[in-house]
Amino acid sequence: MSTYFSEQQGDKVELVIQVEEQLHKEVSEFQTIEVFQSKDFGKILVIDGVLMLTERDEFIYHEMMVHVPLAVHPGVHRALVIGGGDGGALRELLRYPEIESIDLVEIDERVMRVSQEFFPHLASSFDSDRVHLHVADGLKYIRKWEDHYDLILVDSTDPIGPGVSLFTREFYGNCYKALKGDGILVNQHESPFYDEQARMVWEIRRQTRAVFPVNFLYQAYIPSYPSGHWLFGFMSKGYHPLKDHQPCAWEARGLATRYYNSRIHQGAFALPTYVQSLLDQTGEDFIPVLSGGDQ
Repeated sequence: MSTYFSEQQGDKVELVIQVEEQLHKEVSEFQTIEVFQSKDFGKILVIDGVLMLTERDEFIYHEMMVHVPLAVHPGVHRALVIGGGDGGALRELLRYPEIESIDLVEIDERVMRVSQEFFPHLASSFDSDRVHLHVADGLKYIRKWEDHYDLILVDSTDPIGPGVSLFTREFYGNCYKALKGDGILVNQHESPFYDEQARMVWEIRRQTRAVFPVNFLYQAYIPSYPSGHWLFGFMSKGYHPLKDHQPCAWEARGLATRYYNSRIHQGAFALPTYVQSLLDQTGEDFIPVLSGGDQ
C-alpha cells in the first residue's frame, strides 16, 4: 500500500510525494518535526507540515544562498547564519577558507539533532572548529551586535510560528546594525507564484526596502518548493550584486557546484515581468499580479 506526504501549496494545489516510510516524528518545544524516506527525493525534512528540504534538491537552495554573496564580497571573515538548523548553509560556507568564524543561531535545538541523525551530509558541518552553535531566538541574538559581521544569512522557515519575528522591520534593522560597513544580508524570500506566498514576498520587500539602500531579489528553481520558483533577497550597505560580481575570482577557487555558476549568478537577477510587477507595488495593500484559477 502506497503512503504519501502532501503539502498544501496554494488554495487548490498540493505537492504530493510518494514516501516509503516515516523515519521520525516529534513535537519539540516549538514545532512538529518529521522525516520521511522517499524513493525519488531521498529523505525529506518537514516542519509543521511544510517541506523544508529533500536530499535530492537541497543543494540548489544552499548553493544559491551562499555562493551569490561570496562571489560579490571579497573579504568575508565573520559570518552569521540565523536558522539553518539542517547545516546546509554551513556546509557551503565552510568551503571558503578565509571565513574564520561562523555563528549559527537556531531557536530549536531539536532541528539540529534530528538533522545530525538523518542528514549527516549536511549536519557534519556542526563539528567544525570555525562553527559556533547558539540555541537562541534570532531576533534577541541579533540585537546585541553592531558592526560585527561581514555576511548574515537568514535561512529561516516561513513567517509562521517561531519564524515570524525574523520577518519584521525591527529584525532587519538590527541586522543592518550588526553588519560591517560593507556587509551583505541574504534571506530566503518565499515564492512569488501563489497568492499566499506572493503576499509574503511583497511584505518582506516592504519591510526591507526601508532599511537597506541596496536591495535586490534573485531566483532559483527548486522542484520541491511551492511552484518550483523561489526567491532570495540580496541586501547590503554598498555592494551591488551585479556591478561588484567577481566571476573570475570566484571561478579561480575551483569550487565544484551542481547549480551555481557565474552565468547563473548574472541570470538569477533577471526577474520575470510578473515578479517585477509584484515588487514595484508601493501601496499599503497587496494586489495579486497573476489571475486565473488558483494563480
